[in-house]
Amino acid sequence: MIGTLLDNRYELIELIGTGGMADVYKAKCTLLNRYVAIKILKDEFKNDQEFVKRFNIESQAAAGLSHNNIVSVYDVGTQGEIHYIVMEYVEGITLKEYLKQHGALPWEKAVDFSCQIASALQHAHRKNIIHRDIKPQNILVTKDEVLKVTDFGIARAVSSFTMKVDDNSMGTAHYCSPEQARGGYTDAKSDIYSLGVVMYEMVTGKLPFEGESAVAVALKQIQEEPVPPREIVPEIPEAVEHIILKAMKKDQSERFSSASEMLIELSLVKQGISYTTMKSKADDASETKVFSTKEVKNAIESSAEQSDV
Repeated sequence: MIGTLLDNRYELIELIGTGGMADVYKAKCTLLNRYVAIKILKDEFKNDQEFVKRFNIESQAAAGLSHNNIVSVYDVGTQGEIHYIVMEYVEGITLKEYLKQHGALPWEKAVDFSCQIASALQHAHRKNIIHRDIKPQNILVTKDEVLKVTDFGIARAVSSFTMKVDDNSMGTAHYCSPEQARGGYTDAKSDIYSLGVVMYEMVTGKLPFEGESAVAVALKQIQEEPVPPREIVPEIPEAVEHIILKAMKKDQSERFSSASEMLIELSLVKQGISYTTMKSKADDASETKVFSTKEVKNAIESSAEQSDV
């Protein structure tokens, strides 16, 4: 494929990554004279016309996302039997590789990284795009430690046709929500659960659930509670542990109501506000009945939405 010119515009330069569904190439856009990343579907996907149709629809939807913490999708195309997506070229490594190099991160850095991921989810969810495969392998870290989530929409298209729990999906099984593991209804809160698992791994250096197979891991996602992070790393603030465990609640209704709500709590921790203070303020607000918690959150989210316009 090296040297191939797609659409008389994109020249494939080198293979920079490969995954279960596609190969990724660094390419040169001869029209705009810039480097891009091109994801080309593997044979087992390109021959499924229904999948290709859904893939194009979801990819075009993802192209509507514009956020500093999301890898931009520039174009979707077909040349012969080659189906490809043109994306922003990001110089950096995956968060999974970053964690392999650094091990458990200081909680302050983990919170900063989590804020960036939650901000990306907030933006996508407001446009009704759910990722469904949030994991460190799908998050890029630049040299300036800016995080960029990739495969929005694309992951959704794949999960719609190929989501199954087997040994080939071990990476996904470690981060999937209980409802995904059991094949149930997924929504924005499924992404929140996965972010909780990513946070857990960042602060402890460990995955909350391990097993000999993807099926064994998936069963633990459904049936078992994770070891509290502070039992592994006592220095983790209570507020950070609270956010992780709330995001990872088995019952979707017990998780954060939205990525916006999770981002608010992450931002408070980043500002140095303790869990005791946060809980005390919440209790005081509840006792005085000036505002309900839901009203306050709706007001904050409404304000944030207006600032995005």
